Amino acid sequence: MFKRVIGIMSGTSLDGMDICLVEFDTDNLKNFKILNAETFVYDRKWQENLKNAYTYDAVALAQLDTDFGKYTGQKVLQFIKKYNINPDDIDLIASHGQTVFHRPDLGYTTQIGSGAWINSITRIKTVCDFRTQDVALGGQGAPLVPIGDWYLFPQYKYCLNIGGFANISVKNEQNIQAFDICPANIVLNHYVNKIGFSYDEGGKIAAKGKLNKNLLKQLNNIDAYTIEGPQSFGWEFVENEILPIIDNYHLTIPDILRTFVEHIAMQTAEKISGQEVLITGGGAYNSFLIDRISALTDTKVIIPDHKLIDFKEALIFALLGLLRDENQINIFSSVTGASIDHSSGIIFNAY
Repeated sequence: MFKRVIGIMSGTSLDGMDICLVEFDTDNLKNFKILNAETFVYDRKWQENLKNAYTYDAVALAQLDTDFGKYTGQKVLQFIKKYNINPDDIDLIASHGQTVFHRPDLGYTTQIGSGAWINSITRIKTVCDFRTQDVALGGQGAPLVPIGDWYLFPQYKYCLNIGGFANISVKNEQNIQAFDICPANIVLNHYVNKIGFSYDEGGKIAAKGKLNKNLLKQLNNIDAYTIEGPQSFGWEFVENEILPIIDNYHLTIPDILRTFVEHIAMQTAEKISGQEVLITGGGAYNSFLIDRISALTDTKVIIPDHKLIDFKEALIFALLGLLRDENQINIFSSVTGASIDHSSGIIFNAY
């Protein structure tokens, strides 16, 4: 049986909303096809709203949740119209939403983008809020992408995603484990924004900077990196731990970027050895970062086609939604640290 699912991802880098339509063979999930895909770039207002949402009071955040749900639903309709998709052919929408708070250590995580409004606007069954149940079951609520690494990319031992944060899944014959490695583009973009760029294309600015060994050592010695078992990071970690360390050195932007690229590469290289690593996410386009990772490990680096680089997370949230709709496990306890494997996500289906 084949099912078509729209997957939606809005990440911490705030570069835009990824939407893709995926056709799954439910009898053999690795036989999938991304039929259409598009990134809807956020304008300045949406970038500011999403970036600052963690500072909003309860009423303002509730309003933003509604507004972002409406925005998401409207973008889905725009996507459907652009690619001449018959809405009746779409079985499901699966939306990650935008993470505002993520403190599993305190028992909460919050993603905005009301699924009720997405369902109301599109009239297509919608699944959202994939993380809350996992946190309630003692898990980190992240990373969620490894379920896709297990089902869709069984040929790779390592699957590395470099987005706002670098996270990795590691497979053996019995199970899969996964965790956030360290912040990545969320920090690089924070600093390159200060000199008028959205991102450091190809890592060209970082490549011109000078490595600061003292800063690098201090970053690599952050206590959070020594914690055993599944863990995940959020903006709070960056704001409270990473940025104060970097800012204390008063370096030029190129020197900061050069040093933080080395930090990402070193932290990543420690987690892989031998075989192959599939790298996706925006960081896969940072050729300087990829070169540094390759230089520090004996693992063969695989960079897939652009569609998979750009839309892997949206693809996998489509899978998460499909599994949830069929009441199948879509989160592994070995990945998040939850007490049990479970099927997570809230379904809205008013039509």
